[in-house]
Amino acid sequence: MTVHLKKLSVGSASINSLRGFQAQRLANGGRLVHITRNRPRRAEELLDGGSIYWIIKGVMTARQDILDFIEAQRADGSPACGIVLSPKIVTVAPTRMRIFQGWRYLEVADAPIDIGIDSDESMPGELIAELRELGIF
Repeated sequence: MTVHLKKLSVGSASINSLRGFQAQRLANGGRLVHITRNRPRRAEELLDGGSIYWIIKGVMTARQDILDFIEAQRADGSPACGIVLSPKIVTVAPTRMRIFQGWRYLEVADAPIDIGIDSDESMPGELIAELRELGIF
């Protein structure tokens, strides 16, 4: 059974800044690997079509497919888990989220719907999420 992860995109101001950061990383290293302290216990479910859903400024706005888990090292040399991500960033219906540390599991039924690979960022995700909550957008 598939499950997803939700994660704060620390330092990203928008989907475009996330894309820019990841494009720079791809240009320098080849593939996208997000380093986290612990390997998810539900790794098999994540590899069965799971994605990482990025939360930017308190709003879940994008996702990337999880391709693999690898052994990695943190900056201090301690062992870590590397989450290998697809380079394709898919925008999702903006959904307001409470802030948390680390990552959390996200059940398929609770995941926001995809709205496309390219999105119009003329309206901030926070505004779109608020309009959706009011039933306007």
